[in-house]
Amino acid sequence: MNPGLILVDIQNDYFEGGRMELVGMEAATENTSRLLTYFRENQRPTFHIQHISTREGATFFLPNTRGAEIHASVKPGADDPLIQKNYPNSFRETPLFDALKNAQVDNLVICGAMSHMCIDATTRAAADLGFQCTLIHDCCATRNLDFGTKKVLAEEVHTAFMAALSAAYAKVIGYQDYIATMKNHG
Repeated sequence: MNPGLILVDIQNDYFEGGRMELVGMEAATENTSRLLTYFRENQRPTFHIQHISTREGATFFLPNTRGAEIHASVKPGADDPLIQKNYPNSFRETPLFDALKNAQVDNLVICGAMSHMCIDATTRAAADLGFQCTLIHDCCATRNLDFGTKKVLAEEVHTAFMAALSAAYAKVIGYQDYIATMKNHG
């Protein structure tokens, strides 16, 4: 098993003061930063995904804005690929698949935002492409959603998507449990 870390859309617009602030993004990113450190210390590949909104009417992740930049706490290292995307699925019209194959990655460790959108789309696509997927639930964040007259709280959105993805697409685990498992398996 050769794991690779995928950091999806950990960009400034999702943080306090950004154009699409998420619930729990700070805590999720603190965990992600620790996970990134673990991968770097163990010389395992990491891949940063950056969403650039090109669709008409987009309100966040706009090209050439501070909001679209990767958050400082998880900045790509000199050897970390930065892959830009324009769709929720990180594989759609990007070089991600080839980059993972070239790095001989067969198990994707996925974290980032938003749980109900880009994390969901990327995890399902990765599994459909034949990758084993490990989704780090406490390294992901989302937001409150409205459906008709109902407000769905971010915690409920996140829980529902983690439960759905754990059924057939990914092993869903916390970052501390993931690191403990990796340390036990060398």
